[in-house]
Amino acid sequence: MSFTAAAVELGITQTALSLHVRSLEAQLGCPLFFRAARNLSLTEVGQAYAFSVRRALGDIDLSTASLFGTSQSQELIVRVPISTATLFLAHRLPEFSRLYPEFSIRLVSNIWAESAGRENVDVELRLGKGGWSDAPFRKISDERVVPIAAIALGADKVPASELLNMPQIQILGFQDMWPEYLSAFDEQYTAASPSVAVDTTIAAVDIAAAGGGCALILERFAKTAIATGRTIAIVGDAAPIEQSHYLVGGQKSQSNDAAKKMFEVWIEQIFA
Repeated sequence: MSFTAAAVELGITQTALSLHVRSLEAQLGCPLFFRAARNLSLTEVGQAYAFSVRRALGDIDLSTASLFGTSQSQELIVRVPISTATLFLAHRLPEFSRLYPEFSIRLVSNIWAESAGRENVDVELRLGKGGWSDAPFRKISDERVVPIAAIALGADKVPASELLNMPQIQILGFQDMWPEYLSAFDEQYTAASPSVAVDTTIAAVDIAAAGGGCALILERFAKTAIATGRTIAIVGDAAPIEQSHYLVGGQKSQSNDAAKKMFEVWIEQIFA
């Protein structure tokens, strides 16, 4: 989040933008941002206000398009991590299409956030800890992880300390999940070689369903997988993790602003 980047997008100086923000905060009677030397973030009031303002602007754009029409393309290109696309978003996209039939979605996915450029993308969703230097971003979720295993192994939850007795399914890039999960229950992680290591949560779910061991995955992924028929069970309590989903600024032209704003409002709602 950067006043400098926002000023460039608006076509004004950073000083002018800062003065406008200060004036708005004075009018509202409360700060909207936490300001530090090299860090800028929204206060809790600022986050709530930003959400309402984005939704209102989206409503205005949608009303303008529906009343006066548009000659511009209404296709949205949305880039999402492959596991988020498969285990969460894909099952909810029909709802967006029913709500906004005038917009079409082209969903593209990637395994690693840094593996693809941001050109020709309207909306990008990333899973991580933030801190990317290539684009502005904002957090839209707090995530928790849960342990999963095959239903055939039993659907009862077990203490966190007993999970390591099961074969571990590690997801590359998320190796710190096991220590982080166990520490939430005051348990010590004992490093062990995983029975299998995979590069996507999708593969971890399938291996767990086949009886290949226990995997830690996002709670929202586990619940969606179970609801859509995957033969897995949540076998332990949920624990918060540092990783979250973030909306990242795309690099396409502003021709799809109405669709983009409506999609971003909708996606923030389903991740809330």
